[in-house]
Amino acid sequence: MNVSVPTVGPETARVRFDTKIAVLLRADLAGWQRLNVTAFLTSGLAGAEPDLLGAEYLDADGTGYLPMFRQPVLVFAADRDTVVAAHRRAVERGMRIAIFTEELFRTGNDRDNRAAVRAVGRDKLEVVGLAVHGPKNAVDKLMKGAVLHP
Repeated sequence: MNVSVPTVGPETARVRFDTKIAVLLRADLAGWQRLNVTAFLTSGLAGAEPDLLGAEYLDADGTGYLPMFRQPVLVFAADRDTVVAAHRRAVERGMRIAIFTEELFRTGNDRDNRAAVRAVGRDKLEVVGLAVHGPKNAVDKLMKGAVLHP
């Protein structure tokens, strides 16, 4: 459960979360690839954990908009070895993660995406990105060696 503690300051109220949503991308991806991978990975989190989504948005005219995550998504970048290590740590710790592999840039639909991942053993996957939601400390340890995406 994601517990938030409101912190009221003199000018604004801040909400602090005991969990973190993080996306880790391999730093050598092209710009379009970084955006594509981030979109796919975060959809995995939203699908697996619908409680991460807030309420529908409404503008002043009453037009409705889709809900979004209730908390920030931090995007990190790292070299290949750091991404591989993060993937390994997540699996070893039993964390639920979304992954995106190099092969998925060459597929065009969900069925082929799943088949491409299924065809490769866990330790041989060419992971170019992963997304995770979990306790802050656990996610921070997973992101060890990565930096916030520029």
